[in-house]
Amino acid sequence: MKKLFAKKNTAIIDKDRLPKHIAIIMDGNGRWAKKRGLARSAGHYAGSERFRSAAKYLQKLGVEHFTVYAFSTENWKRPEDEVSGIFSLLEKYLYEAIDDLKDDNIVLSFWGDLSPLSPKLVELIEQTDRLSAKNDGMHVNICLNYGGRAEIVRAVRSVAEDCASGAIDVSDIDDKLIDSRLYSKNTPPPDLLIRPGGETRISNFLLWQLAYSEMYFTDTLWPDLTDDKLEKIIIDFQQRNRRYGGL
Repeated sequence: MKKLFAKKNTAIIDKDRLPKHIAIIMDGNGRWAKKRGLARSAGHYAGSERFRSAAKYLQKLGVEHFTVYAFSTENWKRPEDEVSGIFSLLEKYLYEAIDDLKDDNIVLSFWGDLSPLSPKLVELIEQTDRLSAKNDGMHVNICLNYGGRAEIVRAVRSVAEDCASGAIDVSDIDDKLIDSRLYSKNTPPPDLLIRPGGETRISNFLLWQLAYSEMYFTDTLWPDLTDDKLEKIIIDFQQRNRRYGGL
């Protein structure tokens, strides 16, 4: 049995029992900046750097899927300059990702309604999709202009259209069919959801997919959730008994 010793823990990570899919709500960037007397944009920059580091750490560890909540359908309510700053950071990340994707061997996908985004940003997303499709490493899914309810409505509409056209029968509708119409199709549901920042809710994130996910909430703000802290969370996950409704 392969095991990886955590640097600062007496417990160890069992590499044979890693969560295949980890999802994170990247919360607390603005409060991180405020605590330091900085603009909120500095917090979002720190959060984006933490995302890069976390992705590399989880890939090295052997996690197969990593999904992050980057921008929700509700985040448009934030000040215009903050929203603009978030998308500017995303553009910067994508430009750098285009150069790094081959070396990093990451499959990068975006989940959400991309239609309101600028043509420049959509073009960058499509370019990274094409390039990363050639890779076979960890799948990183960035939820952008994403809402769990909107995703389910989108899936139900797709199924309803097929019923109306006669392509499928009502009796064909089951959870597998709904699952195949979600952004997350062909992706296993998260084993573990992590939410930093002190809130204890899932905020319209992956409502369908999180049915049996383990939850971990922490007061640590996202930019401060270091790789060592991720180790401790994964060790905590491995000590849980996942019964999926059984005994």
